[in-house]
Amino acid sequence: MTHALGFTEEDLRRLAGTRSFERGLGYRSAVSRVEIGDETITATVDGTDAYEVELTEDEDSGLTGWCDCPFGQEGNFCKHCVAVGLAVLQEAGSVPRQRSAAASRTRLLDGWLESRTREELLALVREQLSDDRDLRRRLELRAAAAGEDTGIVRERVLSLLDTRPFARCGYVEYADTHAYHRQAAEALTALRALTASGRSAAAVEVAREALRVLGRTYGEIDDSDGLIAGVASGLAEAHLEACRTARPDPVETAEWLVPYLLDEVNDAAGIDLVDYREVLGGPGLARARARVVAAWRANPKGWAEKHLLERLLKADGDGVDALVEVHASDLAPNGHTHLVIARALEAAGRAGEALEWAERGLREAVSEGGPDSDLVAFVCERHERAGRLPAVVAVRRNLLRARPSLAAYQHLRKAARTAGTWDGAERADALDVLRAAGRPGKGRACNGSVLVDALMDDNDLASAWQAATDGHADQRQWRALADLIRDRQPADALTVYLRSIEPLREQTGDRAYERLTELLLSARACHRALGTEDDFSTYVAALRAGQKRKRKLMALLDRHAL
Repeated sequence: MTHALGFTEEDLRRLAGTRSFERGLGYRSAVSRVEIGDETITATVDGTDAYEVELTEDEDSGLTGWCDCPFGQEGNFCKHCVAVGLAVLQEAGSVPRQRSAAASRTRLLDGWLESRTREELLALVREQLSDDRDLRRRLELRAAAAGEDTGIVRERVLSLLDTRPFARCGYVEYADTHAYHRQAAEALTALRALTASGRSAAAVEVAREALRVLGRTYGEIDDSDGLIAGVASGLAEAHLEACRTARPDPVETAEWLVPYLLDEVNDAAGIDLVDYREVLGGPGLARARARVVAAWRANPKGWAEKHLLERLLKADGDGVDALVEVHASDLAPNGHTHLVIARALEAAGRAGEALEWAERGLREAVSEGGPDSDLVAFVCERHERAGRLPAVVAVRRNLLRARPSLAAYQHLRKAARTAGTWDGAERADALDVLRAAGRPGKGRACNGSVLVDALMDDNDLASAWQAATDGHADQRQWRALADLIRDRQPADALTVYLRSIEPLREQTGDRAYERLTELLLSARACHRALGTEDDFSTYVAALRAGQKRKRKLMALLDRHAL
């Protein structure tokens, strides 16, 4: 495929951002060794160092760029990528010819290689190996993996996973992670080659050591892109593949697997005990269960122990009752564990017991924040499915009484409206609950009352105003209420605005000035509605006279013609 460029200068600006694009303009003359392939463009850009750049054009994802400068290694389309793109755009007319020439060179090389004898190709490879140490190490490892000396493979795999050559002060920084990843990926290739060459038993042992080494060092690597986690997952897959082929002793495998999974440093590999069900078989699962149960009994609150026991029960095909026993031994105070049990029972076809556990969770929740919201939703959804709408209302009513809040009121209102019971005693009783919860004299009115918020949410503004007048509102609620009634009760709203302005006279700072200005604008709207604009002008003149030393405030008032 030979084609012209699929990107423009505007694409470079969009990918890099204005700042990097502008800086890239100054690097166009620093671009050298440009090579244009079928879909890639490579070049060198001389900056603080000589940086290697590669631009790739893809029909689906468009233009992407990679550079080995620090900013580029963080995944950014850097100024060097911009410079290469601009340099190529300057010669866009020659791109089809260069791509055609690149394709011809590739065909010529393929033909030449195919025409060489075995001896000539070996001589060529040996010549390259003498000049390229990395290539030599990679091929040595592949040769060892295909041969008989497992010791060499083991030594090289562990060497490739060694982070010390890449660690600065004991830590592999982001800029070095890509280089380490390329090396570590070779270890994974060698492991798979061991199994492919018929030495899966050896691959099992080497994979275990590789997983242990990477688990111990993973916390010392900046793996923001997830590259090393991908290697860890690959090692886990290679180990499982080798186990399935070699069929190692199932009891011994369980003895290795359980401690490995209980050690939290090994999380990156993502090994799941369920995947080893066939490898472990009956004897292995029995041994794994004994080890896991012992660990769980020693530390019943441990996340790793509980999670592994759950996975073991699934792998072992055990009944849901064993899983319930595990969770019932350590119930969360917000009822979340009750929900886990309920879902497991429901999945096992025991819907009645599931609902019983969920409702028990609602009753037993002692968390300050109330029961888990997902638990509440679970109970309500099951009652709704069964057409038990009064039961849903009862749940929501009880939650409102236990912990009055606007959200609880809204949930009850929705449920009762669905059941057709809201307009009447249900709403009146709910408002009484909120009224009692925020009764003046109990120390709550100073922080506002859910009652006022609920009435405003109902758009019952007359009742909300009365509740505020009775002492149930804080300043936030007074102002919110004033905004809602301003068009029909401008005089009442004006009283609120003027009262809110007073404490701001003594305050300084941008936020205070902006809030003061907003309140004055609202007050002006009220005066206009009342036809008393002269009174407002007099009020503002007096306020400005008293605040004239606050130059920022004066400028803000001028901006709004106040």
